[in-house]
Amino acid sequence: MQTQGTLPEIRKTVILNAPIEKVWNAVATAEGIAAWWMPNTFEPILGRDFILHAGPFGDSPCKVTELDPPNRVGFDWGKDWHLVFELKKLEDGKTEFTLIHSGWDTEKVTEFGQPHSVVRGMMDGGWEKIVKEKLPAFIEA
Repeated sequence: MQTQGTLPEIRKTVILNAPIEKVWNAVATAEGIAAWWMPNTFEPILGRDFILHAGPFGDSPCKVTELDPPNRVGFDWGKDWHLVFELKKLEDGKTEFTLIHSGWDTEKVTEFGQPHSVVRGMMDGGWEKIVKEKLPAFIEA
């Protein structure tokens, strides 16, 4: 059940033609994340602070809050958001990858003064392309 003001999380799932270890390296290392998403200083260490270099939007402070290799990594992004990358090993050497972007609130605005309700729509479309096109292109190359 959603509390008043909250917006639904963004969820994107894709089946990747790669073993879970390869997918984990792509989503839980700085080099991997930079290859399909954005430059960063990520390290897979619980509680570690890192930066996402979001181009024209500047640098976003983040903190690793969940770490369960090779199944799940989660981090706080900026002041309101939480991202989780979930991996599930499938029978045929493939991996199911799910991205969950939560922390949306109709009452809040981003660091740039944009309402969450507006940014969520843009992010939803952006994640669709990143998760369904960029990540598979990188992993299956």
